[in-house]
Amino acid sequence: MTQKDCNFVNLGVKDLKLSLPGNISNKIVKAIAEFNLIKDGDHILVGLSGGKDSSFLVYALAVLRRHLAIDFDLSAVTIDPGFKENDYSYLENLCARLDIPCHIEKTRIAEYILSVNSGTPCAKCAHFRRGALVQYMKRNGFKKLAFGHHYDDAVETFLMSILYSGQILSLQPVRYLSDNDIYIIRPLIYLREKLIIDEGRKLIGFQEKDNPCPYNERSKRAEIKKELGRYTHNKQLFYNLAAAMREGVPVELWPAEMEEKELYKKMQSLYGKRR
Repeated sequence: MTQKDCNFVNLGVKDLKLSLPGNISNKIVKAIAEFNLIKDGDHILVGLSGGKDSSFLVYALAVLRRHLAIDFDLSAVTIDPGFKENDYSYLENLCARLDIPCHIEKTRIAEYILSVNSGTPCAKCAHFRRGALVQYMKRNGFKKLAFGHHYDDAVETFLMSILYSGQILSLQPVRYLSDNDIYIIRPLIYLREKLIIDEGRKLIGFQEKDNPCPYNERSKRAEIKKELGRYTHNKQLFYNLAAAMREGVPVELWPAEMEEKELYKKMQSLYGKRR
């Protein structure tokens, strides 16, 4: 039950070939180069949820590991929230074919979520899953965590911050968590979701599978994704929004809101001039 990557997939990896089309590898390498996502000697832990995006991410990084002039290792971990018995053998099979160690971390997140009447179960679940990932990293000495967020996720998050929280926030390609001394990286940040789906079906055999999460498709992001479709599906509007996320673009904002007491005092002084 995350706020993204909710469609679980079965992976047809019988004839798995380690290759990426140039348009995909170029976009991933662009992100790696522009945001310094991967360096020599990194041991990257991929957060493998079982969805299309993280599955494509672990495959893409395995391919690039063979071709880039960067020496890095890969491992994967899946956080099992425990909503129902789930078969993760397809993920273990994929990672085995890619020569990537894979660990399934069992948790009791579902037990807590289902026992608490909360209007925001997806946000709470995402928080606990992130915590479980951080604890796993600490126990095993990892410093860099890769998520499968893509370009559509970034633009949707940007719009959500404006429309639903009155802030201007973006999904960062790389983020340092100083409290835990770890980095979160998003190598797929320049890939559109449709491209991941289309190429994922060809390369690793995406097949839709029921999501064990009882709140699937009920999260705020799922609702907003539908509402924002008219923006994200229009190519020009999408890239205009993406451009607005960048530092250095022209910005004209109102002044910060004045404190209530100060504003009241100034208003009273204006009224005081009346005769």
